[in-house]
Amino acid sequence: MGLAGSSFGSSCPSPDMRILVVEDQDSIRRMIEALVQARGYSVTAVATGAKAIDVAATDPPDLVLLDLMMPGQYDGFAVCQRLRREPATKAIPIVIVTAMDDPDARSRATQAGATAFFTKPFSPIALLKEIERLGKSPT
Repeated sequence: MGLAGSSFGSSCPSPDMRILVVEDQDSIRRMIEALVQARGYSVTAVATGAKAIDVAATDPPDLVLLDLMMPGQYDGFAVCQRLRREPATKAIPIVIVTAMDDPDARSRATQAGATAFFTKPFSPIALLKEIERLGKSPT
């Protein structure tokens, strides 16, 4: 096998990697969307958990960036649990990006199936490195 065709050692992201950004606050959603698009990723951004579940079911992304605190029927914990239960989305990396920085929130997110956890304010460089790292993992 070997590394032929992989982006190992390259700082360039996979140009076809699709990321779903789930964030209810417009300014934060737009900032994350711009950050991720600037690295060459394809981004779909939604403001509700219900919309995230619909989008992921219809056109599963390669990675999800998910806020925990969202209004409506599905908060981030519920979205994470739903995505983990569905065959088409159960293996997708889910990166939590939230203002909730307490042990209970981290534990609940991990139990719901989160792959990684970032607290706001977060380091854009650290988030991009995590996306790149997870993007290299087979799904």
